[in-house]
Formats: sequence, C-alpha cells, structure tokens
Amino acid sequence: MKRILIASTLVTLILALAGCQQTQQSNANTNSTETATRSGPDNSEISTTENNGMRTETRTFSNNPRVSKVVVTTRNGQRTTTVYSKTGESKDIKDETGDALNATGEKLADAAGFAKEKTETAADKTKEGAQTAADKTKEGALTVANKSTDAAKTVAEKSKEGAKTVANKTTDAAKKTGKTIKKVLTP
Repeated sequence: MKRILIASTLVTLILALAGCQQTQQSNANTNSTETATRSGPDNSEISTTENNGMRTETRTFSNNPRVSKVVVTTRNGQRTTTVYSKTGESKDIKDETGDALNATGEKLADAAGFAKEKTETAADKTKEGAQTAADKTKEGALTVANKSTDAAKTVAEKSKEGAKTVANKTTDAAKKTGKTIKKVLTP
C-alpha cells in the first residue's frame, strides 16, 4: 500500500512539473521581445522594441544641441511621442511635427518648447557689438587724424604767414635803420 501511495504521489508531481514547464514556455513566448536598430535622419539612430503588443521606437541623436532622444510608444493603436532635451527635461508632444522619427531635431525641440541656447545668441551679439565698436573706433581715429592734419596744415600756413610778416617787417626796419644811419653819417 505504501508503495502504491508513493508511486501515485510521484506520478502526480511529475505531471504537475510538466504542466508548469509548459506554462512557463507559453509565458515566455507571449513576453518575447524583438529589437531592431537602424540609422535615422539628422545623424540619429532608431531602435525598435516590441514587447507584449507594445511597440517602442527610440530615436537617439548624436550631436543635436537641443534634443537627446525621442521615444514613440504605440499601444492598442494609441501613439505617444516624448521628446527629451540635452538637460534631461522631457515633454510629450502631439503629432504636429509629423513623423517624429523623420523630423529634424530642431523641429522636435521647437514643438516641445525647448529654448535655444542663449549663449549662442549672446556670443553672436557680443561679436556684433565688438565689430561695431571697432568700426566706430576706427572711424573716430580717422576723424581725429583728419582734423589733426587739417589743424597742423592751418598752423603751418599761419606760421609761414607769420614768418613772412616778421621777415618783411624786419626787412623794412633794417632798411629804415640803414637810411637813418646814412642820414646821420652823411652831412
């Protein structure tokens, strides 16, 4: 009797284990994950994963200054698009960008409302300001140089005139002195 009871218990355990193994295999088949990777536009890479009827497409940008990645999730016909900035901020966007897997990074960043880096704009404005200041300084220096040249010419002309006047007066005075001396010496 003990032998029959032990044998029937063993048979029941073997059947239970076989059933569990089949359930695990069927669960493994339902939870299977398929992943594929391909190159995308705008220097990006797109990886696609399908798991339990949910499709996730992740587009990773290599060198976009505003966007690091875009994740498009499709479940039961519903599509969700999330854009991630370089700083880690994430925003869900509507499909106003068209196909997020083909749109440019700049268009995606604009749709998500990510601001352009202000340092670029400030650098450009500083460069413009420096150029304007350099132009104005050059212009001012030319004006000063021209005015200095004009003033120097005027001073030179006036000095020349003054020297001529002094020379003429000196000559006239010398002639008068010579005439006076001649009168004194000539009786």
